[in-house]
Amino acid sequence: MSKGKLLIVDDEKVAVRNLDHVMKKEGYEVTSTQSGANALAFLSKQPFDVVLTDLRMEKVDGLQVLQKCRDSHPDTEVILITGYATLESAVEAMKHGAFYYIAKPFRLDEVRKVVAEAMEKVRLRRENQSLREQVENYQGKVRIITQDDEMQRLLDMARQIAPTDCNVLITGESGTGKELFAHYLHHQSKRGSVENPGPFLAINCGAFNEELLGNELFGHAKGAFTGAVGEKKGLLVTANGGTLFLDEITEMSPSMQVKLLRVIQEREVLPLGATTPVKVDVRFVAATNRNVLDMVKTGEFRQDLYFRLNVVNLHIPSLARRKEDVPLLAYHFLKKCAARMGKNVTEISAETLQILKTYDFPGNVRELENIIERGIAIATGNSIEAASLPDDLRDLAIRTFRKKEGRLPSLEEQERDYIRWVLQEAAGNQTLAAQILGIDRVSLWRKLKRYQLEME
Repeated sequence: MSKGKLLIVDDEKVAVRNLDHVMKKEGYEVTSTQSGANALAFLSKQPFDVVLTDLRMEKVDGLQVLQKCRDSHPDTEVILITGYATLESAVEAMKHGAFYYIAKPFRLDEVRKVVAEAMEKVRLRRENQSLREQVENYQGKVRIITQDDEMQRLLDMARQIAPTDCNVLITGESGTGKELFAHYLHHQSKRGSVENPGPFLAINCGAFNEELLGNELFGHAKGAFTGAVGEKKGLLVTANGGTLFLDEITEMSPSMQVKLLRVIQEREVLPLGATTPVKVDVRFVAATNRNVLDMVKTGEFRQDLYFRLNVVNLHIPSLARRKEDVPLLAYHFLKKCAARMGKNVTEISAETLQILKTYDFPGNVRELENIIERGIAIATGNSIEAASLPDDLRDLAIRTFRKKEGRLPSLEEQERDYIRWVLQEAAGNQTLAAQILGIDRVSLWRKLKRYQLEME
């Protein structure tokens, strides 16, 4: 696979031949010419990622080639090759958009390095543009931004069950977007239709004591208690015709679980102090970051309520399990937060994205949004650079120990994940990975076979 399209322009035959040979060996798709006029003709027919051109040439020089690129292909990076006598001209050309200049006599290693850097800049610019376009393509009231296969399956299931009106239990770690999925379910159902929109109300069951939670959910009649000077409609009544999202449902007390179970079964609410129940039509979507089945076994959560709520379960994977979503989400938050903060920050550097893709995100999507918001606040230019990240993110030697599916991982799981990460950092070079791990090549081979990593 080509590393990029490169145009080489130099009126010295030997220089062109050497550069053509070396750059093709590096994996670039190379077009070369000894004529500046020919270079202009090539640029009129097709774009190149990088142009490597001599500055001093007869008839059409490197500055004219640079200008052609600026006019016709502004994303093309131009590298100038110049003799000592024309260094001032080269510096002036850089002010007009040249990527770099290489002084003659040049070293091939230097040329390789500069061309690779220019290609990386072009690749990053295109990746940034692609990410921005993908973010723009997410339309609708509720946008769940993902390109992960598992998340796509969850969205398909959510769209399938949304019209059925069944209750749904959403599980997953804190910060994975459980409430966003609840919103998505609501807006995909008839309760959230444009023609007949019903309310979407949410409450965190862990944010109130039992008395206050009961008052918020069920409401009270006038005079129900001292200070009840008027009637208060609870969320169960207010959400009539819509969806009620019960976040952290496992924090609800046993007695409150009994009351909620009766509402789900009977479809009616009895406010505190009232004598006549009120009929309600509510869809229940509950969420928790705990293992509900374990709580059912220990008696902390009622089994009958669990079955009523868990008609369909949607388990949202952690961000660590969908790393391909990190750049896409990062640009989504970049656009949203930059607009809110009034800052012209439109890019995320390649180094920053690489660090983000390596990080484990114990705080999941919520943590990523916080990191991007911080980066925008600190950024002095139009890009979030690595220096804008928190210190612990910049230190890639620090690894995060995190729960997996609500439990602590075993030592074998941690070793497997660490070996996989080292292999990724070593670009698949097993000899280098063994050196980093401090083991011999045979020992690494045994571990790869044991953990079935040789197939990944």
